Amino acid sequence: MLEIGIFCVILLAAGYWAAMYVMGRRDDVIHGKFVHAEDAAEFVPAQMPTPPPPFPLRPVKAAKPANVQPGVDEAKPVNSAALQSLLAAIQQDLKSVA
Repeated sequence: MLEIGIFCVILLAAGYWAAMYVMGRRDDVIHGKFVHAEDAAEFVPAQMPTPPPPFPLRPVKAAKPANVQPGVDEAKPVNSAALQSLLAAIQQDLKSVA
């Protein structure tokens, strides 16, 4: 069991070394050095671009006045004879349905 534990520690160290080497930290791997504060001052991280909005903005429609009816130029006066004929037609339709 002791041999298995020692083998696992060696395997873990080799995996750590390989990961550091692949990530480009070759100085840390070869010499055992760590990044110093002077080296960090030279490093400037790239700015992330701003992501687009999640949903596009809705187009703005012009508000129509509430009291204007589209397509009607002039209102014609309604006479009582037209209303009487309309009422008679409605009554006849109601009688035929019932």
